[in-house]
Amino acid sequence: MSVTILAVLSLLPIITVAVFLVGLRWPASRAMPLSLAVAIGLALAVWQVPAVQVVAASINGLIVALTLLYIIFGAILLLNTLQESGALRTIRQGFTDITPDRRVQVIIIAWLFGAFIEGSAGFGTPAAVAVPLLVGLGFPGMAAVTAGMIIQSTPVSFGAAGTPILVGVNTGLSADPALQVYAAQLGYAEWNDFLAFLGLKVAVLHAVAGTLVPLILVSAMTRFFGPNRLLAEGLRVWRFALFAALAMTIPYVVAAYLLGPEFPALLGSLVGLAVVVTAARRGILVPKPEDAWEFGPRDEWPPHWTGSIQPKDVAHASGSMSLIRAWSPYVIVAALLLATRLRGLPFGGWLQAWTISWPNILGTDVSASVQPLFLPGTIFIVASLATWSLHQIPTASYKTSWTTSLRVTAAASVALVFTVPMVQVFINSQGGAAGYERMPIALADGVAALVGGAWPIVAPFIGGIGAAVAGSNTVSNMMFSLFQFDMGQRIGVDPTWIVALQAVGGAAGNMICVHNVVAASAVVGLLGREGAVIRLTIVPFIYYALLPGALGYVLVWYGQTGIVNAGTVVVAGIVAGAVYMVARHGGQPG
Repeated sequence: MSVTILAVLSLLPIITVAVFLVGLRWPASRAMPLSLAVAIGLALAVWQVPAVQVVAASINGLIVALTLLYIIFGAILLLNTLQESGALRTIRQGFTDITPDRRVQVIIIAWLFGAFIEGSAGFGTPAAVAVPLLVGLGFPGMAAVTAGMIIQSTPVSFGAAGTPILVGVNTGLSADPALQVYAAQLGYAEWNDFLAFLGLKVAVLHAVAGTLVPLILVSAMTRFFGPNRLLAEGLRVWRFALFAALAMTIPYVVAAYLLGPEFPALLGSLVGLAVVVTAARRGILVPKPEDAWEFGPRDEWPPHWTGSIQPKDVAHASGSMSLIRAWSPYVIVAALLLATRLRGLPFGGWLQAWTISWPNILGTDVSASVQPLFLPGTIFIVASLATWSLHQIPTASYKTSWTTSLRVTAAASVALVFTVPMVQVFINSQGGAAGYERMPIALADGVAALVGGAWPIVAPFIGGIGAAVAGSNTVSNMMFSLFQFDMGQRIGVDPTWIVALQAVGGAAGNMICVHNVVAASAVVGLLGREGAVIRLTIVPFIYYALLPGALGYVLVWYGQTGIVNAGTVVVAGIVAGAVYMVARHGGQPG
């Protein structure tokens, strides 16, 4: 069978999602079973994968889905606990005291606090923390989920203390022993030094693309969720948005250069939080109180904006609560995530020691393992239990938190038990009697045959599709890093830049990942509207894949074509478009 036909067939499960979930607006609970059926049909009939391997991959998918549901439950429980204790009321007032402007609030919480949680935990945890916090502050559920997905970009390649690089890229490239020789020829005798070299290139590309993310974030809020539906209302805070972007991305690149892949997202976000919150408190670059932007009245919100979890204005039993005490559960979460994720500390190893594994499921090469104590869900539950005591929540109210959280989590399970098995069948389609590469590689091979020397522009999109399907930048890097390196050599350019583009695109793919959207939506009870969220995040994804791809094209081809080439045109067009929009619509209101 030709490479092109195989690529088209490999694309069918993704096309099914695009048509039914995004295009026809089916809920994930209906669209994803259809996508799973397509993936299974292709695996059995075209790739001729043994039925037992398809079953094993589906079982692995169910196990992964259960771990996601555990994380979702923990996040919802923590939100409900804070609500019952009155902490959310205090936190909401604390942000209002900084500024009542929702545009500034979403940048601080989603972009900066979300990046910190991504750097420490990764694997979709920011949405489980930042999204419910935004809802608790009075954001519409869909606006909160959209914000949580858009920021799943710049910090992701260095999430969970650098896991997508140190595990994903490392595993993908180390499959070829010749790469060790290549690294040594570049002067990197130590393999970890070579990974740090790749990580710096990834950080530079992310820093360029990430500069506009806060501006895109606030513009999406005002355009789709504002009372006037105006893009201009978001663009008016462009100074603060660019300031917040640079406050994070500059220390982010410095950390990648000086410290390696573990620290860019962690340190960049911490420095950014300190700088931006201090500036906002002093009124630097933030709108005046009379110009603060707010959502319309709640009773005028369309029904599809809100989920089943609605914040209650509950006061603490004593009538008031200090801001430090209200934030203490999130401090506990951040401290536990750091203590268990940072290399060199023993706590993560202790928690990972208890591993429930199922090697070679049904006699196949597919294996599954879970580390229950290491999962973020456990940390959320521990923080909830600590909050029960610290905030002196009545037992009856705390029981309500548990029952509500279990009910919402159960509703999310319907979509996830089909979504994740589809992913596992898709990526475990190798070894069939037909002798074809597994579906993701077959898809990439087909694209490579079409684009040739323009591959640098396409490379991030391949990484993004991999992450969108697999639900993980780490898995996408495992699947495609070696393929991307080989493509760089095949077209005669520096292959390390192509691998960096893969990692950046894999990070951006989290914006449109179905099961990430399902998980984020479930946390605020916004199920059945996953396609609507993806329609709102597809343009930011295209931007985030296209700009680094075009910049990568310039970097790898300028020696042969000069600085003016196709990549330069695309980069200049994006920059000119952004400048034009800000110049035309970014003026301060009269």
